[in-house]
Order: sequence, then structure tokens, then C-alpha cells
Amino acid sequence: MTAAQPPAFTVTSLDVVPAAPVPPPELAPPTEPVSKEVPRPARWVRPAVAGLLVATAALYLWSLGASGWANAFYSAAAQAGSQSWKAFFYGSSDAANAITVDKPPASLWLMALSVRVFGLSSWSILVPQALLGVASVGALYATVRRVSGPAAGLLAGAVLALTPVATLMFRFNNPDAMLVLLMVLGGYATVRALERGSARWLALAGVFIGFAFLTKMLQALLVVPAFALVYLLAAPVSLGRRIGHLALAGLALVASAGWYIAIVELVPASMRPYIGGSQDNSLLELTLGYNGLGRITGEQPGSVGGGGGWGQTGITRLFDAEIGGQIAWLLPAALILLVAGLVLTARRPRTDPVRASLALWGGWLLTTGLVFSFMAGIFHAYYTVALAPAVGALVGIGGSLLWAHRARVWVSAVLAATVAVTALWAWALLGRSAGWHPWLRVAVLVAGLVAAALLLAAGRLPRYAATAALGAAVAAALAGPAGYSLNTASVAHTGAIPSAGPAVQGAGFGGPGGGRPGGFTRGGAPGGGQAQGGFPRRGQGGFPGGGAPGTAPGTAPGTAPGTAPGTAPGGATGGGGFARGGGMGGLLNAQAPSAELTALVSADSDQYEWVAATIGSNNAAGLQLATQRPVMAIGGFNGSDPAPTLAQFQEYVAAGKIHYFVGGSGFRANGGSQDAQEIAAWVADNFTATTVGTTTVYPLTPA
Repeated sequence: MTAAQPPAFTVTSLDVVPAAPVPPPELAPPTEPVSKEVPRPARWVRPAVAGLLVATAALYLWSLGASGWANAFYSAAAQAGSQSWKAFFYGSSDAANAITVDKPPASLWLMALSVRVFGLSSWSILVPQALLGVASVGALYATVRRVSGPAAGLLAGAVLALTPVATLMFRFNNPDAMLVLLMVLGGYATVRALERGSARWLALAGVFIGFAFLTKMLQALLVVPAFALVYLLAAPVSLGRRIGHLALAGLALVASAGWYIAIVELVPASMRPYIGGSQDNSLLELTLGYNGLGRITGEQPGSVGGGGGWGQTGITRLFDAEIGGQIAWLLPAALILLVAGLVLTARRPRTDPVRASLALWGGWLLTTGLVFSFMAGIFHAYYTVALAPAVGALVGIGGSLLWAHRARVWVSAVLAATVAVTALWAWALLGRSAGWHPWLRVAVLVAGLVAAALLLAAGRLPRYAATAALGAAVAAALAGPAGYSLNTASVAHTGAIPSAGPAVQGAGFGGPGGGRPGGFTRGGAPGGGQAQGGFPRRGQGGFPGGGAPGTAPGTAPGTAPGTAPGTAPGGATGGGGFARGGGMGGLLNAQAPSAELTALVSADSDQYEWVAATIGSNNAAGLQLATQRPVMAIGGFNGSDPAPTLAQFQEYVAAGKIHYFVGGSGFRANGGSQDAQEIAAWVADNFTATTVGTTTVYPLTPA
């Protein structure tokens, strides 16, 4: 008679759960695929998850309407999509479909539907973004929980929720909120596919990434190498089936993204709006150029600058004065825990789910982080929200794994070192905002170092003492980003380049200092000097006399002589625009038109396809949101797209389709066409100017 075999144990998060021995996946009968059953949650789990989601919703919804239209460029497109299904489908800037925004329209669809249902308001545009954030936190929790248990999932979700740049972007209407949710759902589907070697789940991951592509193009594909490589190495099926499943997922990705590109490319240009951001009216060119490889190389015709204009590239970019406070609070901890976790799981079977998850999220973090660090084209700090789910997952999975093995001396030492490094790094980051709650800096450092000292002996401490040390460590690690997130939620953010947290010494437009005096304003847009290349001047292809038609020489279009660009009548800034003279005003942020101008343009508006035309999408957006009527954005976002041409504009005017031409600021032409300048000159030569408040207006139709 032989002795009974002792039960095997599987370490999951903080709990030890008995499990029956499982044969190697390759030896399992074909009709009974190996599955991973998620343990039934303890009683505390559901209330804890509900608390996390409710707290996240409160953070993201609190005082949301204070940001007004946020990025008016996208708000105007959502308003247009709520009035025209054609504008909805293409992502047009106006309901008369002159030109699209410079991104695919998936993120606009949700906002436009909300405006159709609830009417045009700040809340109808921004609340969907906040709900996308809550869903992202929930999806990340569910993904991490399947591998490492509920405690790890809660920690991962909390890290994502409290990352300052995540708080910013889930309260804003840029495409990044939907991008993050779709990528996290892609990660969830990949983890599910890894459990059984499921082709269907992997194909679903491809679908999620395909629609993420329709949200922000090639940035969505940065996670694909990690997803594919991890499945190829760790899925519990034969190599041939793994390759076949990856091919199927690739087809699903191409189909879910490619259908839209195919339709847009096949529709004759005369039957659709111009593709904003491209120089040849092509969505493929926009994908591969302005929003694709051009972001890497800096070669982006029609853009607002590249190379040094967007900060110093290099391995330390994510830790610099501009970006560090947005995303990097737990970045060192995530990297340490990734390496330690891979060491701990090095001898486990090929299909080990914990190691596979570490590789998946680690690949996501490293690939995306390196691209962000070295890309020479347009780069903004808020792009780094795409790193937040990976940081949260690695902290949750890696921290849970090391905690389960804390009895090993080297493991407890790594845990302690991770907490100490995190506390010291938070001390440094908070020091960049030295005048902002200085007590927090001291509290984080002291609590973190004390917790680190206790964790050195975590394997020998009583359970209650070890748990208390762990709680102190988590609190110290999250206090800094939580403070920045609360500050972000309490401040209105508008314009094209928002920034999370309080003012940071040395943070400028595109990098430390940024070459621009004034740094970032609380509204999120940089103040001070001009972007690389500057505005057109006399003799440089700019407006006649250096301004728009009807403005004084040297004056920014659409402003009174002596008024800084980007200021509304009376000198108030345009809500997060440039707070000091010399800024880009209408390029980076919409200006609220005066009541007099709004009334003039709104009169008899039903008789025209466009109640007005102006140069640059943000100039058009402010007027369009005020009148809720189509306003033509000549030249698209930067004013540099060749749309419409002078000949096309003359045809529209001859047909009586455009009522007014409104002087606007923010035009620049560094690499784009000269069509906008030619239109402005033609209008000045052939029509009579009138002044409405401080704005120059040209009636283009007979009285």
C-alpha cells in the first residue's frame, strides 16, 4: 500500500489554493482542452472592486464640466457628427463635410452619438470619456485577476486610475481614452486566449486592436509584437496551431481596421470630405505619414514641427521635467518587478500564465516606452497614457508574485528596494513642484523608507505586521500620483496640449524648458514663445502684411492690434491657450467668439452650406460650437492642408455656399501648401472688410 500523494498548491496573489495536478497541455486529450478556472472570489472582493470603480468614477466625473469644450477641435467634429451621418462616418470637422479631423473617427463616434441623444454640451462630450476610463480600470482588474488574483487586480486598477496622465485623458476628449480601453481589452482577450490556446479569443484581440487603429492609427499597433510573441511562446497548443491562430488574429486585425480604409479610399474624392492631416487627400498617406512613420522620423509634411521642436529624445525622456510627473511615478517599480518576476518564474513550464502575463505587459511597456523615448516627430506628454495599463499590470502581478515568495531573503530585499526606490523617486518628482503641498513630499519619503525597512524582514514578521508594512508601502507609492491626479481633476483643461498635475519647474512645450518662456499654464497649453518655424511673416508666404486680411501689419489674424494671439476680446485667454504674448492662439486652442460675431454669423444661417470660413480648425471650431452651424476650416488643423484650393474656394463663393470669411489666428505653413494664404489674399483683394468687435469679417455674398 502506497502513501497518498500530498495535494499540489498553486500560488495566486496572497492566497494559497489547493489544485489538482494537471498534465502537460500538449498531452491533454484533444476533446478536453486544458482550462484555467478562476477561483470563486472571497466575500471582500466584490465590495472592494465596486469601491475601486465608484472612486474612479468620482475622480473622473468630478467637476467635469469646468473644462468646457476641452479640445474644441474634436468637440466641433462631434457636434458635426451629431447633425450629419456623413460627417459622423468620416469624422468631418463640420456638418457640410469640407474636411475631416487628422485622426480616424472611432473616438468621435461615441461622442457624436452622445450629443445626438443628450444635446450639445460639455457633459455630453466628456462624460463618455470618463466612462471609458472607468471601463479601462475594470478591464485591467479583470485581466490581472485571472492570472494573479483579486488583490493584484485591485492594485493594478488603482495604479491605472491614479496615474495623473490617465486622470487627465479620461476627463478629456482626445482619442486616447478609447485607445486605452481597446488596447486593454485586447490584452484581456490575449490572456483568455493563452489559457486554452483559443483561436477565437485571439481573433477577438485582433478585432480590439483593429478598432484601436481606427481610433489613433499606428500607435495602437505598438502592443501587437508583445501579444503575438507571448502567444507564440506560451499558448498551450502545438506550434503549428499557435502559428495558425496568430495568422487568423492578424486577418481579424486587418479586417476590423481595413474595412474603413478601403471604403474611404474607394469613394471618389468629390463625394467625401478632404482627409485632414494628409497632403494628397489620402487616408493611407495619413496613416503612414503624418500619423505613422513621420512620428518616428520627424518627417511630417504639413505638421507643426519635428525633431528638436518636441523635446530631446533619449532613454531618459519619460523621466524628464515635462513627462515624469505624468506617467513615471511607478515606472521604476514596474521595471524592477518585471525583472524579478521573470527570474522567479524562469524554471516554470513554457505555458506558465504568470510568466506569460509578465512578458505580455513587459513587452507592451518596453516597446511603447522606447518608441516614445526616441520618436523625433510630434510628441506630447499625454501620449504616455498608453503606458499606464502596463505599469499598473506589472506592479500588480509582480508585486503579488514577490509577496507570495517573501520568505526568500533576496525576494524580500527586492521588495524593500522597490519601495525605497519608488519613495525616493516620488521625492524627486514632488520636488519639481516644490511649492505645491511640500508636506506631501516629506510624508511620502518617510512612509516609503519605513515601509521598505519593514519589508526587509517581511518573511519573518507576524502576518499582521507584514500586512501593515505592505499597506504602508502601497499608500506611500500611490500618494504622489494620487495628489497629482486630484490636482488634475480640480483644474480646467482646454486646448490641444493638456498637461496633468501642478506647474513643474523647467517643463516646457515638448521637453525640459522647451525653448519657450513661461512653461505650461494650468490650463495645459504652453505659454510664451512660438513653436519651431514660427508664424508666417512678410515675404515668407504669410498673410499680406503679416496678418489676416484686415488686420494691422504684424498683428496675429483675428486679434486687435497689440493683442496677444489666442486672447479673446478684452484680453482674456482662450481657456488653456497661451497666457503670454507670442503664443499660437488659434492653432492650439479655439477662441470663444463674441456675442456680436455669433449673432451676425447665425443670421439667415439656413441659406448657406457654411455660415463662415476661416483658416485653421480651432478657429473654425470656436465659431461652429457657438453657432452650431457648419464653419469651413481652411487648411485643416494646422492651416497647411491644401484644402480647399483657391479654385475650389472661388467656386463655393460663386455658388453662394459660404456667407462670411472670418479672420483667424494660428495659421502656419511649414511644409504644407500655400492655398490658405492664396485664399486670404484673394478675399482681401475682392471683398470689403468689416470689423465686428475686434474681428475682421468679409461678407462673401450679396447683401
